[in-house]
This record gives sequence, structure tokens and C-alpha cells, in this order.
Amino acid sequence: MCTSIIEIARAEGMAKRGDEWFPLSQTVVAYDHARHAHLGDVITLDFVNTGLDPGARAAVELTLETAKELRAALDRAIASAEFEEAEVRGKDGGNGAVLRLVRTG
Repeated sequence: MCTSIIEIARAEGMAKRGDEWFPLSQTVVAYDHARHAHLGDVITLDFVNTGLDPGARAAVELTLETAKELRAALDRAIASAEFEEAEVRGKDGGNGAVLRLVRTG
């Protein structure tokens, strides 16, 4: 049975196919039957550039547990990067907030 669980997000970055890098335009996140991995249903991350040929894509199929671990790792890395940007470089993420470390006790 197909799940029809699909999310599409804008993507800004680069992906690699073979020896060639290409710019990304979107990421498709889906939960469905594995197409290539010998697994049941998987989370598929499909990084594409819709303005290039159909081969301009990089995809992975992950178990649900692996996808959860990846999400947690991304959350930690993003939180650290946001802290770095705010504290070291003085950036506020465009929302006007000023972030500072405050010691208590």
C-alpha cells in the first residue's frame, strides 16, 4: 500500500552525482516502500534541481529509526550553528533579537 506521505521544501545548497556537483532547488521527503534498499517502508530524501535534467538528483532511503536519529543530529547541529552565529558573529537570524549568554546563580 502506498502511504502518499510527501513533503516538499525549498532547498539552497549543492548535491553531488558522480564527479559533478549541481545546485539544489528543492528537497522531497517521503515515506513509502523502499525502491532500492532491501527494507520495508522508508523515509526517502530526494535532493533535486527541477531546472536541470532529471538526473540532477541525489537520493537516500533511510529506515524510520535512522531518519529519527538524523533529525536529532540535525537539530543539535542547527542549534549549535545558531548559537555560533548569534554569539560569535553577532547575527540575530533576521528577527531583531539579540541573543546573549546569561549566567545565573
